[in-house]
Amino acid sequence: MSGSQGSSRSPLGRRTLLRSIAVGGAALAAPSVLTACSTGSGGGGDVSNAGKKMAPWPAYTPTRGPAPDLAPSTAGVQAGFTSYPRRLVTATDGKPGTGKEKIRVLSITYGTPPKPAGSNKYWQAMNEALGVEVEFTVVPDADFRSKMATLMAGDSEDLPDLINIGGGYVLPREAQFVKARCADLSEYLSGDAIKDYPNLAGIPTYAWEGMGRIGGRIYGLPVERAKVQGAMFVNREAFDKAGYRPGMSASDFRAMAKEGSGGGKHMLGTSTVSYYSYLYHGMWHGAPNEWRIKDGRITPMYGTEEFKAALEFMARLRADGAYNSDATSISQVDLKTQFYNGTVRSMTDGWGAVLSNAQGIKDAYTLDAAVPYEVPGASPVYQQNRGCFGYTVVKKASKERVRLMLRVLNWLASPFGSKEYQLMHYGVEGTHFRFDKAGDPIPTERGLVESRTNLPFPYLMDAPQPLYFPGQAELTKRLHAWEKKVVPLLVPNDRWGLQSATFNRVGASLQQIVEDGVTAVVSGRKSLSSWDDVHRKWRSQGGDKCAEEFAEEYEAAH
Repeated sequence: MSGSQGSSRSPLGRRTLLRSIAVGGAALAAPSVLTACSTGSGGGGDVSNAGKKMAPWPAYTPTRGPAPDLAPSTAGVQAGFTSYPRRLVTATDGKPGTGKEKIRVLSITYGTPPKPAGSNKYWQAMNEALGVEVEFTVVPDADFRSKMATLMAGDSEDLPDLINIGGGYVLPREAQFVKARCADLSEYLSGDAIKDYPNLAGIPTYAWEGMGRIGGRIYGLPVERAKVQGAMFVNREAFDKAGYRPGMSASDFRAMAKEGSGGGKHMLGTSTVSYYSYLYHGMWHGAPNEWRIKDGRITPMYGTEEFKAALEFMARLRADGAYNSDATSISQVDLKTQFYNGTVRSMTDGWGAVLSNAQGIKDAYTLDAAVPYEVPGASPVYQQNRGCFGYTVVKKASKERVRLMLRVLNWLASPFGSKEYQLMHYGVEGTHFRFDKAGDPIPTERGLVESRTNLPFPYLMDAPQPLYFPGQAELTKRLHAWEKKVVPLLVPNDRWGLQSATFNRVGASLQQIVEDGVTAVVSGRKSLSSWDDVHRKWRSQGGDKCAEEFAEEYEAAH
């Protein structure tokens, strides 16, 4: 989807921007940009925002909530709560449904398959609270792209009512699919119209901008996330023992990772979806957050010298034995198990996974997050989130049916400190959680199985997230302090919210070129010099064209 990346106007004039598009240091010719094709073939047609009248973003009205114990910042540090609110509010006016409706939903999952609805009291309680019968299809992370490809190619009648497009994946012709087969929500959400759904009105504007528009219209609802994208979560005791220090040099970090690995243990865990955590290492070496648009130049990370230096560094880490040996075959779910049991001493993961990771560890060690190491001559940066985990779209339907879906999503967006939030996030008191002496909701054994992790309602919609981890006040304090260190390093991916017909068509294959190339170099199957060929392939198979079209969109959005 496409939209503005910020509230301020860009200082770049259209011709200034289009004269200087840098792809790995090479400037592209401007004339092709001035006539860049912004239409897609097949269903969905033209998805560009250039030249379109833009539907205004929803009017932001913050929801009321309890005062935090640890202050947030306008730059992106989250509000922190070291204890649970004593008095909960009711955030919705009755149930979204009548109890007679059935809805079908689909979302990615990073958990294990949920128990069937008939024996799942969490699922039953959510159905009762929503006043609808939810048929929930959960798709494992490793299967999400293939499942979505099948779904997008299938019959419109088979589409779920609500589909979350999340996980950070690039899906082929995603925008065209959304425009052709999902409801245009502009009339329901744009401007003051969103006031009919007050919890949805509490979604910050930056999340809508990160999701973006399609053809100038609003087709989805962003699932807001903190500006921190994720972290390298670490086993604090194991890292300390090996000599880890926040902000240490890259060479010392490598020595530490080698020192702590051996005997079947590895300091750095990685999976088939993190690809040796190349985004983290690339940016810690000073490469852009994928795409940078600055001073009239568009620079993807993949052709920069900083990225090549990161590849070389990761290859050395792998040769040292710092990475788990099954890095190219293990799923993220199985990697989490190895992290929890201490086989690997760190892993990169999304910021929303903090609580499930803390619960998985079960106090075996202290969960913490690494601060970027320092590379001589480089300025490390940190991955700023898109502003949302993904976005949820509504299948084309009657206005009455669309409004039902929006009422359901409004219920799911109930804020922290509400009864609705408590049910979705922690389940039923006495069944899925109990309050401890400090008043925190602590999961029962059943609550660890019948949970929002395994039945991910919050991936369909959620409230803006505070830093709060039940029974883990010290974790809240550690991560709040960590955020204060890394938030000043945050840089956005400047393509977020920008539309490109080429990227919609071949973005997934471009991502695959990068991921395959990274894996080949870091695993030792190919030399570092082979990356030049990977980058040339990436450029020729659509990378350069994407840059041209992003330039046109940037001008339209700014």
